[in-house]
Amino acid sequence: MTFPGLPADWPARIDHTVLRPDLAKADALRICAEARQYGFTVVFVPPCYVREAAAALAGSGIRVGIPIGFPHGLQTTGIKVGEAEEAVGCGASVLDMVINISRLKSGEYDTVRADIEQVVSATPQAEHKVIIETCYLTRQEKLTACRLILEAGADYVKTSTGFGPAGATVEDVRLLKAAVAGRAKVKASGGIRNLQAVADLLAAGADRIGTSASVSIMQEWLAGRIQEQAGPRR
Repeated sequence: MTFPGLPADWPARIDHTVLRPDLAKADALRICAEARQYGFTVVFVPPCYVREAAAALAGSGIRVGIPIGFPHGLQTTGIKVGEAEEAVGCGASVLDMVINISRLKSGEYDTVRADIEQVVSATPQAEHKVIIETCYLTRQEKLTACRLILEAGADYVKTSTGFGPAGATVEDVRLLKAAVAGRAKVKASGGIRNLQAVADLLAAGADRIGTSASVSIMQEWLAGRIQEQAGPRR
């Protein structure tokens, strides 16, 4: 199987994620082992397991990420800053914070910008992605969110939490990619379950992919490679 949008280093672009509320600590540790096995370079775990994940991945070069203000972004800025600082202190180096969607939709743009900016300023050693939850926004609100994220100094705009009614789309990735115009990167997440979706989103301009289906996607790719190497049956 050939996927034109799939670069050779695609596994390294995966943020291997498990954020279900019913997960056990064993699940968080399992994804650390899976990241080592399959070449994923970032794992996302709930904040309560940052220390364990960081210890499990020590010396591997695989980074630990957590969500901030998850899943709706409605926490106060002080709470988000506290979450970010504690996470970094426990070993996280990637922070995906949820934009304050309510403030954005209320037109309170200075408040939204400051919310992001204070998290970024408080944790300069971390990489910051800002989740705008595209399924709730109009086209203009998506563009406005991108502008505020750039002004606040974050590294990425991210499509979705995966907990909203819809996730990443090719159209949204293209829109966000054009809006940031190389001044930030784009992460696609939410509802990404197969290799074709990964290929399509990377081809549309996504720099990173967030998914909890990383292993099954990788197994799909490996099975395809085996079939290609075996060649057609006679």
